[in-house]
Amino acid sequence: MCTRRAMNGFPILLALSTADAAALAAFHRVATAAQAFDGYAPFNEQALFDLHSGRRTAYLVRTEELVVGAALAGRGEIDLVISPAYRRRGYGRTAARALATTESNGVTAWSHGDHPAARALARELQFVAVRTLLELRKPLPDTEAGASALVGNERISAFRPGVDDAEWVALNALVFAAHPEQGAITEADLEARQAESWFNADDFLILRDEGGRMIGYNWLKVDGAIGEIYVVGVLAESAGRGLGRVLMRAGLERLADAGCTTAALYVEADSVGPVHLYRTLGFVDHTVDVQYRRLID
Repeated sequence: MCTRRAMNGFPILLALSTADAAALAAFHRVATAAQAFDGYAPFNEQALFDLHSGRRTAYLVRTEELVVGAALAGRGEIDLVISPAYRRRGYGRTAARALATTESNGVTAWSHGDHPAARALARELQFVAVRTLLELRKPLPDTEAGASALVGNERISAFRPGVDDAEWVALNALVFAAHPEQGAITEADLEARQAESWFNADDFLILRDEGGRMIGYNWLKVDGAIGEIYVVGVLAESAGRGLGRVLMRAGLERLADAGCTTAALYVEADSVGPVHLYRTLGFVDHTVDVQYRRLID
């Protein structure tokens, strides 16, 4: 493990090897404790995929005796969380300063839950807010889930692993061309998600036109009582016909049938059309995540 030292002389950041199971277990214990206390995860799913694929580096934040936090860095982004028991002691400020030096000018950082302390630290370190991500939720079952129906010759069927992979990745890249994370998903990323315990091809709804071409999808994540609209999209040339609503209704119906009591989804706050659709379907705000960017070194 590589040690970075804070100005006061004690070790503050320990870079972890993905082969160090004990250190990674400590990293995940910090994340689990923070999630239980805060009500939301300190590291998003993509960040953890990047960690385990070797594209980002995990750190422990520690004093000489104690592990007090955990962090991630790499790909121009940093993430940091301090264990609830050790907050308000300056560890976050010291660790954030050290962590920011691991990335070049323009580094970004997520504040999950838009915590006031994170906002204050962002201002101090000269980070500015550049993105806002909303988590929306609604109760299930949805009594109107089947209200919308296809009016043309389109059909909804299940994703076929090993058959639909390349076509879906290409469609997803078109639908999310302007999205920095979702639009960059590769076939290897898709394969990694298919290896997750929650993956079920029948929960990956694919919309095809009369010629069999993939024009939309609603990928669901069923993992307990909260069912997630993992990602939903419609090809731009097919938009404006209510297909997004149809896919959403089909997804909500499937989540309810799976026994989920709540539906959740994430959406960029400035995505006016999708946000409007989700609100008309009964989704309301649950949490807010803010991404900050540092404009100077």
